[in-house]
Amino acid sequence: MVQERSGIVVGLNSGRKTTALNTPKTRISRSVGKSSRRTAFVREIAAEVVGLAPYERRIIELLRNAQDKRARKLAKKRLGTFGRGKAKVEAMQKVIAEARRTQTAH
Repeated sequence: MVQERSGIVVGLNSGRKTTALNTPKTRISRSVGKSSRRTAFVREIAAEVVGLAPYERRIIELLRNAQDKRARKLAKKRLGTFGRGKAKVEAMQKVIAEARRTQTAH
């Protein structure tokens, strides 16, 4: 990002004050990896149809037995990074909460 000129002859922001003619578009490389609404929707339906992966079921089982640390460790081993593992454990906790909500509704 270009800083606005100061109007002073010397210094970091030297030069006459001008209005910016064009602001560059954000680069595609900045938005890579961002999930679109359509993709998220398709993945949600696929997960609903197919169900959970075996390691996800194991994580849920560990969470139900109050072994949060072990669950995070398993998720990290399967997914590669601590951040991804943590996010997966959060998602599985939401799945458990949703299952409880549907059980109490019936």
